[in-house]
Amino acid sequence: MATTTGGTTTTTALTSLIMTGAMLPADVAAINNLVFDDRVNVYPNNPTAALNVIPAAAQNPAGGAFSQAGTLWVPNRGLLKVFPGDYVMVEAVSGWPILVSRTAIGVGGSVWNP
Repeated sequence: MATTTGGTTTTTALTSLIMTGAMLPADVAAINNLVFDDRVNVYPNNPTAALNVIPAAAQNPAGGAFSQAGTLWVPNRGLLKVFPGDYVMVEAVSGWPILVSRTAIGVGGSVWNP
């Protein structure tokens, strides 16, 4: 399994990974490297620097924003349980993690581009 882009058919601004037993450590690391703390150097407070310069992994005692054990740490908010088939996505510019349940992504009429 490899990371993909996620979003509607009109946008693919999200890097995503589906929670499975076949996730590669490199893919989990790719998601972790994209998640940032939204309270550090947040635009417009520092518009000339990177939006967020401290990765969530540096602040999460569990050792990364997303784990193969099935947890997603949302910076400054807390821990979420990730079930098999759920999608973990990260918005590339802000570094914000998004969890979409396997049920929601499969709702009839929804057109996703994972």
